[in-house]
Amino acid sequence: MSNDILQELFESYSGRKLSLKTELPTSGSHRRYFRLTGGNISIIGVLGTDFDENRAFITLSRHFKEKGINVPTVLAVSEDGMSYIQEDLGDKMLFDQVSQGRESGRYSSYEAGLLCKAIEKLPKLQFKGAEGLDWDVCYPQKEFDARMVDFDLNYFKYCFLKATGLEFNEIHLQDDFERFKTDLLRENTDTFLYRDFQARNVIMKDGEPYFIDYQGGRRGPIYYDVASFIWQARSRFPDDLKQELIRSYLRALRSYMEVDEEFFNERLRLFVLFRTLQVLGAYGYRGYFEKKPHFLASVPYALDNLRALLKTPFADYPYLNSILDKLTKMPQFYGNEEDRRLEVQVYSFAYKKGIPADNSGNGGGYVFDCRSINNPGKYEHYRQFTGNDPEVIKFLEDDGEVNVFLESVYKLVDSHVERFMERKFTHLQVSFGCTGGQHRSVFCAEHLASHLSGKYGVRVKLTHRELDIEKTL
Repeated sequence: MSNDILQELFESYSGRKLSLKTELPTSGSHRRYFRLTGGNISIIGVLGTDFDENRAFITLSRHFKEKGINVPTVLAVSEDGMSYIQEDLGDKMLFDQVSQGRESGRYSSYEAGLLCKAIEKLPKLQFKGAEGLDWDVCYPQKEFDARMVDFDLNYFKYCFLKATGLEFNEIHLQDDFERFKTDLLRENTDTFLYRDFQARNVIMKDGEPYFIDYQGGRRGPIYYDVASFIWQARSRFPDDLKQELIRSYLRALRSYMEVDEEFFNERLRLFVLFRTLQVLGAYGYRGYFEKKPHFLASVPYALDNLRALLKTPFADYPYLNSILDKLTKMPQFYGNEEDRRLEVQVYSFAYKKGIPADNSGNGGGYVFDCRSINNPGKYEHYRQFTGNDPEVIKFLEDDGEVNVFLESVYKLVDSHVERFMERKFTHLQVSFGCTGGQHRSVFCAEHLASHLSGKYGVRVKLTHRELDIEKTL
């Protein structure tokens, strides 16, 4: 479908001419997102690929909004239901706001506070969001049921477990899967299950968390979302922070139901195991079958969660427990994966001072010349600023040349990063040069660093040489 429909929706809704349309990065979805701007108005445009999925998001959004839940407002929908525009909540994704903690494994009190604030909002979505909701609109199914459990357990078995080469008795494993499924489905509650509640799907706006990407939600148990958020594989929350997040959730939960903490923690532990197996299945499918090696880089983090869980055996599922124990001890999953992660060094520089040297000893990499992009530095007003300042960012984005330039850069560097990860290389250098190393090269280096960190989870070291700024993403 032509994305001209987004221009029509924007101009019809806002009464302004569309001046800039910038495609936003996605993380596995077939939907395409654009930031649409005209005058002082900014709106997000969405091109969907599935009518039922679009309908689920639009209907859920309007229902949640009526219940006072922080979600984006859907502003207009195309006649065929395949495209829509929604409120622009900004770019402050919770995932980015806690990046230092995720990188180091040590979360500051500020980062912990943001995480607690997000999970405190979850019970309202689960309970108020379920009130009066037409479950039939949920996509692709309306509830967490036996079929969904079977899908996810088989996802783990066929897409991950078999791919590791570990031998197992499929009949014995299935017997334990059946017992596990019965326990997971023991409760029958009218609550909303987000399905993909994680830091990437929370945006901070005016200090408050807003939820996005809940179109896969359905009727289901509350524990699943808590497990998804706190035991997200790459988050690496230390045990004390996990407990703090659980306490924050339970405080908010008591507004909606009586809480037996011992019972809650027993149930939660089952769903942590279930969610971990589902995630390993997803990583296996994307990595082993779709040949996307950056997903396999997340496997050690999920196995760390599994090792911690197995410190207290799952006595009700003895064969499953034994297989998982063997899995966590397989040689290919040992070793310090953190040290072997690909590191991408991104530079901005001025050509008159020379191209940055590659101190890794590997050589190679990319050097991109930004001097073809319209230069804000030739205007007196912008000389006092850098590519990190809003004035220069707006100049470059409004001009538009830099967006076309970066689209080509992303395609080249993405393919390089994926191949390097597949071959287990540990270093890649990418440099952006311009006349003074202040404006265009800084803007491009910042955007590539953010793009790679968000898409692949690789370690990115960003250096603005002429500004004497270094940081790690």
